[in-house]
Amino acid sequence: MTTTTAPVSVGAPAAGGTLTGIGSLVRFILRRDRVRIPVWLAALTLTTVGTATSFRDLYGADLNRQQVAETMSSPAALAMTGPSHYLENYHFGSMMSHQMLGFTAIMVGLMSVLLVVRHTRAEEETGRAELVRANVVGRHAHLTAALTVAAATNVVLALLMTLGLGGLGMAGITWSGALLYGAAHAAAGMVFAGVAAVTVQITEHSRGASGLALAVIGVAYVLRAAGDVGDSVLSWLSPIGWAQATWVFLENRWWPLLLALALTAALVVTAFALSIRRDVGAGLRQPRPGPAAASAALVRPIGFALRLHRGMMVGFGIAMFLLGSSYGSILGEAEDMLAGIEAFEDALAEIGGTSVAESFASIVLVNTAIIASVYVVMASLRPRAEENAGRAEPVLATPLSRLGWLGSHLVVVMIGSTVMMVAAGLGLGLSGASSMSDSGMVLTLLGAALAYLPALWVTAGVTIVLFGLVPRAATLAWIVPLYGFVVSYLGQILQFPEWTNNLSPYGHIPRLPADDLSMTPLMLLTVLAAVLAVGGLLAFREREVNVT
Repeated sequence: MTTTTAPVSVGAPAAGGTLTGIGSLVRFILRRDRVRIPVWLAALTLTTVGTATSFRDLYGADLNRQQVAETMSSPAALAMTGPSHYLENYHFGSMMSHQMLGFTAIMVGLMSVLLVVRHTRAEEETGRAELVRANVVGRHAHLTAALTVAAATNVVLALLMTLGLGGLGMAGITWSGALLYGAAHAAAGMVFAGVAAVTVQITEHSRGASGLALAVIGVAYVLRAAGDVGDSVLSWLSPIGWAQATWVFLENRWWPLLLALALTAALVVTAFALSIRRDVGAGLRQPRPGPAAASAALVRPIGFALRLHRGMMVGFGIAMFLLGSSYGSILGEAEDMLAGIEAFEDALAEIGGTSVAESFASIVLVNTAIIASVYVVMASLRPRAEENAGRAEPVLATPLSRLGWLGSHLVVVMIGSTVMMVAAGLGLGLSGASSMSDSGMVLTLLGAALAYLPALWVTAGVTIVLFGLVPRAATLAWIVPLYGFVVSYLGQILQFPEWTNNLSPYGHIPRLPADDLSMTPLMLLTVLAAVLAVGGLLAFREREVNVT
């Protein structure tokens, strides 16, 4: 088995210190992520600026904004958005801070976590870090380089958000507020980068490190939501709460960000202290000794694949249930929330349905299915990760065929996608039934959620066929959920042409429960998914393994 590693030339003095080689490592990280980082920055900036522009189009009249402020004062709405203080003067700036700051802070945290884990623990897990450190490279150089790039990325994002929002010239969005808005995101991102710097010391697996850090982001969100609904003290336990406590575009308080900087510094110091207590490639938490013999399931392809996917499937399943529950909690208030907002009323009228709640649930389910497609793409790319790490070749050296190996992963992705939509549908149905006092909504919304499975299977098929034909281009599968979100969710509100919706598999799903069920598009999407999957399997059978 041959492992190809990008060469790193590290120039350093003869007497190297713990940070020797950091400059070369920073350049190497920027070289490797020359596409990833700009895509993150562009997506977050365009989402921020695009949302602000849509607010101007949707809520141009002051009366509309005040109506939205009144409906946003419910506990469910506050839990999904932010503290009620923003509602006191609901201009465009406070709308951005109230509705978007908490959400985009989570995405910035996700970006920071993935960046740090990718260039620290993942490097150790694959053995590349040990090869690099065979040169004159300091012990702390890898971690410092990753944190340096993460900090620089967050600063650039803050500047892009500042320029994007400040240049809109919208009422309530000032340049000073825009600067603080960007800085709040950067501060939250650096806190979670610090969290990732600690978690990579704990576990020896990159997925475990990412999972721990993402769990911290989830806890931060829950604390923020609980604090905004009830005891405000809980919000002060969350970095997301600190960002929102700046009262951006209202009072523009900078001092809460000092808490984020202090915590970041403490986390970074802790990470460095922990790193010297372990060996390269090892974690502080020792892995549990496994059984002497593998279970019967693990010696079968599907059982082994299910074991590899189990953690992510369970984590995403819980997240999808909570997401569905949060949306369902406001179904009973949907009519009041959207009353008087012309763009939403037109979108809901086009969908149809016997009630505003049904039409709103149809829009929510599109969004939910596209979020589930994030899991589908990640799970479908797992075979590529196994191949890159050199673990696929030893497995394929056994009597297990290539079709059996990749097919087992594909079957687990199909199972996982079903789990995602069942979890989301149950969460939406149970919570929606409670908010609407209608128990029949449980099965109605569960069935509506399951209707999106063929679109998820097409997404998996696209990923598998890219993996089979052009493995280095497999990550292009992310275009499917991204495009689906733009045209299926925003397109309804901003009135995109119909043909743009037809290019997405999610655009062909009947908008249940508002629309009537049509089996024809579901069957055609299922057939397309099968063709793509078979094509990917056959292509993988014919190509070489470990193709970079």
